Amino acid sequence: MSLTDPMLAVAAAEAGAEIVRNRYGAELERVEKSAGDFATAADLEAEQAILDLLRSARPDDAVLGEESGRSGAGDADRTWLVDPLCGTLNFAARTPLVAVNVALRTGTDVTAAASADPFAREVFWTDGDQAYVRRDGVDEKLLPSGGSRLVDVNLDPPFPSFRAVRLLADEGFAERFLPRVLSTTLAVAWVAAGRRAAYVTDGDLRDSVHFASGIALCRAAGCVVTGLRGQPVHTGAGGLLVAADQETHAALLALVERQFGN
Repeated sequence: MSLTDPMLAVAAAEAGAEIVRNRYGAELERVEKSAGDFATAADLEAEQAILDLLRSARPDDAVLGEESGRSGAGDADRTWLVDPLCGTLNFAARTPLVAVNVALRTGTDVTAAASADPFAREVFWTDGDQAYVRRDGVDEKLLPSGGSRLVDVNLDPPFPSFRAVRLLADEGFAERFLPRVLSTTLAVAWVAAGRRAAYVTDGDLRDSVHFASGIALCRAAGCVVTGLRGQPVHTGAGGLLVAADQETHAALLALVERQFGN
């Protein structure tokens, strides 16, 4: 019996996560991509395992991979977005904080997605309507919460319009929130799971292999998901401000707006 799209996303993310986990701590060849950016052999091998599974199960779908680029029919209505190792710098420095992201965009909507944590052996997944975390084959519904007050921020350049470091220096931020920097989009899944109150980043995230899964998870879990200025995500100033609840989102949005005014 063939897998449904959500279960295929889970299986693909798990296949990539197994390779990432098995290659952790080994001396790996690096492939330079741009100034300060590189992929490791683990990135490439994990992506290939994911692509093999997707192409076998859905040969008519297109794929956009972080390492291999776009493949498949150019006019396909269905495109899989694959980030085989989000947090390569962490991984190369033997810091076990990474994610393996697989998402299916059908038309303009992400209809299935999974983000795997190779080391915690968890997979956060959604069918587009509900969001869950799978541990040892058991699914638990994701429940966002702002109670931790922990806000993950992306401090990695480029910064098209907004510097998150200014947000951290705002006294209003320090009074209400506690900053964290995970340096992987696993942190976005953690907002959906209630392990982070919010996540903030700059940049154009449309069709982003890094963020598609996390955004889909947060939407399905009931988080508040907007761009940096409160606009619909992927429009206007761009960026991402995702919060566990409306109160947390409103407070962060006001703080972010102050930085645009500086």
